[in-house]
Amino acid sequence: MKPDAMINGVSMLSLGWLREIVNFPTPQSQSNTITVPGRNSPIRFTEALGRVAYQPRSFDMTFSMLGDRVNFDTLVSAVVNRFAGQLCRVTLTEDPTMYAVGTLEAAPSYDPLTGKGALELSCIDGDAFLYHTEETVVSFSGSGTVILGNDYMPVVPVITATAETTLRWAIDGESFHKTVSAGTWEIPELELRHGDNTVSVTGEGTTTFTYRQGRL
Repeated sequence: MKPDAMINGVSMLSLGWLREIVNFPTPQSQSNTITVPGRNSPIRFTEALGRVAYQPRSFDMTFSMLGDRVNFDTLVSAVVNRFAGQLCRVTLTEDPTMYAVGTLEAAPSYDPLTGKGALELSCIDGDAFLYHTEETVVSFSGSGTVILGNDYMPVVPVITATAETTLRWAIDGESFHKTVSAGTWEIPELELRHGDNTVSVTGEGTTTFTYRQGRL
């Protein structure tokens, strides 16, 4: 299989472009330090809010084609009019289960001596985390304990209850509980961490947890 990139579900290969170079570096943390006279170590604010925050993800992809200038301009137009300056979802064939989100900018170039055209698509404002293509949906009927597995990105699930339901859970040693009526809810305190998250459910209806996982 030839390497490809899907942008908003559209294959660049199907548009006539061969993928050559892909650069998806890991986003850097939002770090801030203060040097205090008399201290040997700076004060670090990287985890000031209790977790590490990350700068926007930057990435770029280079595509090529062979042909005359008219064909090159046609292929460039097909991409630029669809994606340039647009917030897009980008998926690579190497890992179709994940996608990146960011605004794409286009930089085309053409060499008339070789008849080779190139198109660079770059992003400097991408979301720091890569997202799972498929949402995670966990349904639980009645009362009991449900395990919600999560990747490294913290996420708050959308909860749909068909009857009045009480939820109980613990985070960092602190216990929480919340009773919700039938409907759809988001509870900010119910933030899923990496690994298995245990939630106790008390009710007679069906409780569904829906969330999208992510990782760096």
